[in-house]
Amino acid sequence: MKRRLERIRFGPGKLFWNPAGFLACGLGTGLVPMAPGTAGTALGVGLYCLLMKLPPLWYAATVLLLFFLGIGLTRAASRQLAVHDHPAIVWDEIVGYLVTMIAAPRHFGWILTGFVLFRVFDILKPWPIDQIDRRIAGGLGIMLDDLVAGIYAWALLQGTHLGLKFVIG
Repeated sequence: MKRRLERIRFGPGKLFWNPAGFLACGLGTGLVPMAPGTAGTALGVGLYCLLMKLPPLWYAATVLLLFFLGIGLTRAASRQLAVHDHPAIVWDEIVGYLVTMIAAPRHFGWILTGFVLFRVFDILKPWPIDQIDRRIAGGLGIMLDDLVAGIYAWALLQGTHLGLKFVIG
């Protein structure tokens, strides 16, 4: 037990001991041993379910606020860990998913589709996401690559929705 507590206090778990770190690691979801980004995105789904009934302008403003807040949170967490974009830092995944869901249909199937699309773009990192990830340092770089992944996933989600509306009528 003592060894586990030391690992939490001095590894990525040390983020847990301050409010900015606690938020940056997604209330602890970034500390899961396998697929912390996916766990963080799952927290984003829960947050989306709380925010989805906001008017579209308020939703977009909230996401924008969370993005700018994330720049500071992720910068502080990466400095504390002395690693750029440590896997435990998942605030960027949370916000990236929320970007994906801007003006999305409010149905479980679309929520799940948005989740999958965002994870695919976040993991594969097509151009320019890969360039952003490698070339822009600090909190802005951490947040920006997931913002672009969210925009790609949003465009595909919206295109799919519009296409289905057109085909089905």
